[in-house]
Amino acid sequence: MTQNFENHAKFVPAFHIGVLGIFTINLGWSLYRVAHAFSVESVLSLLLAIVFILLALYSRIFALTVQDRVIRLEMRLRMLQLLPADMRPRIPEFSVNQLVALRFASDAELPSLAKKVLDEKLNDRKVIKKMIREWQPDFLRA
Repeated sequence: MTQNFENHAKFVPAFHIGVLGIFTINLGWSLYRVAHAFSVESVLSLLLAIVFILLALYSRIFALTVQDRVIRLEMRLRMLQLLPADMRPRIPEFSVNQLVALRFASDAELPSLAKKVLDEKLNDRKVIKKMIREWQPDFLRA
């Protein structure tokens, strides 16, 4: 499958629909029980429903944070190989957002795009990704 800006977002039906859907239904049911049959048990059930949703959301955030750290390292190494000598000292200037977005740029396109991103102080992931003409797919994502 060809990957591009339009279809690069990772969607896992079992997680995004299954897990989050069931947790949302459970939250709704727990709210209903608190409103219509208030008891200590219904309040505890509501608190657990809230915790389950928070747990699912935070586990996703934690995984994405680790992924961004790995991408940061990978991109710094890649840039050491691909950027011209005069650009290499600027590698520490790149933010995580810039590096995460630039990972989709092809090797041929990366040096000029990296320079543009730094010179114009672009930091929005979507803006940078939309500038990529030769998309390098990344199928190993959290």
